[in-house]
Amino acid sequence: MTTIAGYTYGQVPTSPVTLDDLETLKATVLWSDDDTAALKLAGEVLADQVDDVLDLWYGYVGSHPHLVRYFNGSDGNPDGAYLDAVRVRFGQWIRDLCGRTWDADWLAYQQEIAVRHTTDKKNRTDGVDSTEAYVPLRYMVAFIWPITATIKDFLGRQGHSPEQIDAMYQAWFKAITLSVTLWTRPYAPGTW
Repeated sequence: MTTIAGYTYGQVPTSPVTLDDLETLKATVLWSDDDTAALKLAGEVLADQVDDVLDLWYGYVGSHPHLVRYFNGSDGNPDGAYLDAVRVRFGQWIRDLCGRTWDADWLAYQQEIAVRHTTDKKNRTDGVDSTEAYVPLRYMVAFIWPITATIKDFLGRQGHSPEQIDAMYQAWFKAITLSVTLWTRPYAPGTW
């Protein structure tokens, strides 16, 4: 695998969220073995479409000033290098979400992703002097829908049956909900 700047999977502190906590969250979103298989299949389907997915998502973010501002440099304009660096990691996140085992390393990296959106670490990974010190929790949660709704067309591009596409889509939705739930922890660690 090519080295990805700022991608530190397997090199971050243990998550304060335990594997038992993760299992409870999985039960809460009604995760099943069928979902595990469907998400793996989704990863295979998306493998050669990651750039297209990111083009769509970045177009969405870029077309909304209230979202793209979190990529602004000190001059108040979107920082192209920052956007590019995050994009590569975002693509790897898709691959990791679908293809990695959700073990202690995966859980630890979700915590790392989470803190990179808060005042604890935002802008530090890429050394950005941004006008924004954190991404508000409301946008983290609200982003569940666009990241979910936009994926279905991509899942349907390789000739799978409607039932397979729906299974992949449902597993993706559950996985996104679970991921964002994990990412909310640093915003309210005492009450999470």
